[in-house]
Amino acid sequence: MFDNLTEKLTSVLKDLRGHGKLTEKNIDGALKEVRMALLEADVHYKVAKTFVGEIKERALGHEVMESLTPGQQVVKIVNDALADLMGESHEDLVLAGEKPVSVMLTGLQGSGKTTTAGKLALYLRKKGRKPFLVPADVYRPAAIDQLKKLASQLDVPVFDSEVGMDPVDICRSARAAAQQNGCDTLILDTAGRLHVDEELMAELVRIKSEVAPSDILLVADAMTGQDAVNIAKSFDGALDLGGVVLTKMDGDARGGAALSIKAVTGKPIKFIGTGEKSSALEPFHPDRMASRILGMGDTLTLIEKAAEMVDEKKAQDLEKKLRKNQFTLEDFRDQLVSIRKMGSLGDMLKMLPGVSGNKQLKNLEVDDREIIRIEAIINSMTAEERRKHAIINGSRRKRIAMGSGTSVQDVNKLLKNYTQMMKMMKKFNKGGMRSLRGMLPF
Repeated sequence: MFDNLTEKLTSVLKDLRGHGKLTEKNIDGALKEVRMALLEADVHYKVAKTFVGEIKERALGHEVMESLTPGQQVVKIVNDALADLMGESHEDLVLAGEKPVSVMLTGLQGSGKTTTAGKLALYLRKKGRKPFLVPADVYRPAAIDQLKKLASQLDVPVFDSEVGMDPVDICRSARAAAQQNGCDTLILDTAGRLHVDEELMAELVRIKSEVAPSDILLVADAMTGQDAVNIAKSFDGALDLGGVVLTKMDGDARGGAALSIKAVTGKPIKFIGTGEKSSALEPFHPDRMASRILGMGDTLTLIEKAAEMVDEKKAQDLEKKLRKNQFTLEDFRDQLVSIRKMGSLGDMLKMLPGVSGNKQLKNLEVDDREIIRIEAIINSMTAEERRKHAIINGSRRKRIAMGSGTSVQDVNKLLKNYTQMMKMMKKFNKGGMRSLRGMLPF
């Protein structure tokens, strides 16, 4: 996400940092390029104009022009301005009120409402809530079936809606069903249309009036750019939205919707969808996103993703094994599985400072299939081979290669890397293993 904008902004700011002293001419030239970059990213033209004007006013101020590092000061100003533009700080779901509370998802067809409902249920469950999914789109049988299927996969209770039922009745009955199931949060997947119309809005207003949701979210496709902003204005006018979920952010290289929605509608982006997996829903943090855009990474989000994957008991057991040099190929495989659950390696790499703004690193091909290949090789070993890699001779290597659909060279490469890693761990052990705890599962 934001790849095009990141590349252009980091180039402009890098040039500014190269000047020992800045002049108004330097700043005007740079801000002209910033404005063009924003417009090319499909940012609303009024937003781009105001944004550049505010940066210029601050950049020509006393603290920059007389600074020993004016270029760095401008980078900070741009970073802060981007964060302000997107909402300053993260705004979470509003879940106040008598339980069960309701979160109402709205949006046009194809925006990703149903998939987001499932993702939101998983997110809430991780937070200790007990979600209850409600298929209230009675005009598309596929939407009801899809949500029921997602509920089954996630092991989340779901209301048994049917085509032809009244959406308001569904939401009313679902509340009672949620109470019976001991659930505290209803997630209402409402109907959409191909475009905004009066009939759709009237139905949503009826549901809002009946259920009184604690939060109303618009689910919008980030790849539609300014259309997403205009849709947000329409839905907000009728429903008074609590916030926005931008889906398909992983496929949006421009980012115009994310940079414009808050400024145009006044409504915060609360979540972004970053992939197809049920876990691919991130709380939206404007300050962290600003850092990503400027190529400075997002280590906090990366750490949070890692923390979700770490089981404290397993981490302690693993530390003991590493201390005693008993880290087996089976343990190695389990750590790879944990890493893969965090998402694409390429996406994780971009969260590290300096990667997004570095052309060589940004274009580095990170093959997620390599981890799958390694898992397949280890899975083709016997339990004894995984515990005692030294017994894996030539004939065993051939069998393992055939069983995993790889080559003997691939098996040799894995075993070589593993033994080198164990040697390194042995040396590291002498320096103390305590610092490793915080790095798991890496």
